[in-house]
Amino acid sequence: MADTVSYVTLITYGLVALLAGFIDTLAGGGGLITIPALLLGGIPSLEALGTNKLQGAVGTLVASLSLLGRSKLNLQSVILPFFMALTGGVAGAVSVQHINAATLDIVVPFVLIGIALYFLLAPKAGDVERNPRITEGSYVGLALPIIGFYDGFFGPGTGSFFALSGTGLRGWDLIRSTASAKIFNFASSLASLAIFIYDGKVLWLIGAAMIAGQLVGARLGAHAVVIGGAKAIKPAIVLVCLAMLCRYAWQKGIYHLL
Repeated sequence: MADTVSYVTLITYGLVALLAGFIDTLAGGGGLITIPALLLGGIPSLEALGTNKLQGAVGTLVASLSLLGRSKLNLQSVILPFFMALTGGVAGAVSVQHINAATLDIVVPFVLIGIALYFLLAPKAGDVERNPRITEGSYVGLALPIIGFYDGFFGPGTGSFFALSGTGLRGWDLIRSTASAKIFNFASSLASLAIFIYDGKVLWLIGAAMIAGQLVGARLGAHAVVIGGAKAIKPAIVLVCLAMLCRYAWQKGIYHLL
């Protein structure tokens, strides 16, 4: 299929990935844009997921490096958390081969509602650093692997979950939490991406076009994080959560009635 893709189609996917990369860097949830676009283009679901994982992983890597370069993160401080998120992602990617992921459909919408309400009803959340609710050891050794497991097992909203964990559990400001979320999200994405590549479920030509868009979108998003701060991030998180809820309502409700 990839051999017959037109230039117009490749450019379109590249522009879609640019927008997704920008949104994903701010709040996570870029897959809300890219996965439907790939499916609407007639790409089979597994190939769509694999190709999306490829371009998404590159986008989070670029965003992470951009934020590191702007001194928003200290590389040494995220090495252990990176590998803990990666470990969780590996466990999730292996587990999903044996468990029906549809069982999470009931839980995820409530989690998304909770995230949106958290940032809507707590307007000062993440504006400044606060006292942590759990220790660093508990956060790195338990919270990050759990979210990483979710990413490898299911995936939607992982970036938002990582960002929320930083503000809600460790008391970080939103800029630090969002920057850290990019590193952790990249780590957890590597596991499932490796499995998709191994199974031959990645369309490399389309993926390359989308990576080009992600390179631009992720850098623009990283710049917006730095200059916009929490004012730019909080509305994006809320909008992404609401968009994901709408997608769930359509996919699990109207879609199955068609």
